[in-house]
Amino acid sequence: MNAETDGKISEVLPAVRLPTEGPSSPISESRAVLATIERLALDPTVSVEKMDQILQMQERILDRRARMAFAEAIADAKAEMPAIIKNKHVGFESKKEGAAKTDYYHEDFAEIARTVDPILGKYGLSYRFRTVGKPGEPVTVTCIVAHRKGHQEETTLTAPHDASGNKNPIQAIGSSVTYLQRYTLKAALGLAASRDDDAQSAGANATDMASPEQIEALKAIAVKANRELSAVLEWAKVDDISKLTAAKCEEAIAQLTRRAERIEKTKGQTK
Repeated sequence: MNAETDGKISEVLPAVRLPTEGPSSPISESRAVLATIERLALDPTVSVEKMDQILQMQERILDRRARMAFAEAIADAKAEMPAIIKNKHVGFESKKEGAAKTDYYHEDFAEIARTVDPILGKYGLSYRFRTVGKPGEPVTVTCIVAHRKGHQEETTLTAPHDASGNKNPIQAIGSSVTYLQRYTLKAALGLAASRDDDAQSAGANATDMASPEQIEALKAIAVKANRELSAVLEWAKVDDISKLTAAKCEEAIAQLTRRAERIEKTKGQTK
């Protein structure tokens, strides 16, 4: 427990003496404080104002314990997660004159879920999605990763409707939503993807370039992260976005997502 917390405890609970024997850890100290708070809650001599302070402190301690449990569960789960297999191939000729053929591999959401769900469940973790979008506007998907102790964290990405491959308007929205679900979950969990060996042995030897969906998501998150696209290309060591590989694009999206989240947190703290 840090000095700031100790000071607040001494102000609100001046008569409390925490145990000085036994193992010292944030969890054991939090338990000791919570036990003391529970005893004081039953004391009729404690004023309403003091009780309010005590309850606020209890809430902060419970939040801290939940954050610690979440961080520990994520670390344990991440240590067991393998790379996600890119099990789907997309390839078609563009109807636009002079446009290159679309040819790339990706992992579908079912493959991601098959890989991560048992491991997340083992450590009390789960995920869900929140989708926001208006007609004619980009789609925003937020992945919410939660722990059974109550703490949760969010990762958000935005992308335009995916009109590639002659999709109708509804299909374009659905494609963007499923794409953003995959990438917000991967970014939240820090997942990597690898090419399926079976696909390679089947003769698919085209360079695994970034898909149009990936590029649009990269552009969108670069704006939120206040990062020039030219800086991203320099980092990836390519002179044109069309030369960006899927792996590099995924890595850039994950890094920019974390940067955008830090910016948002900073804005919230200064309000």
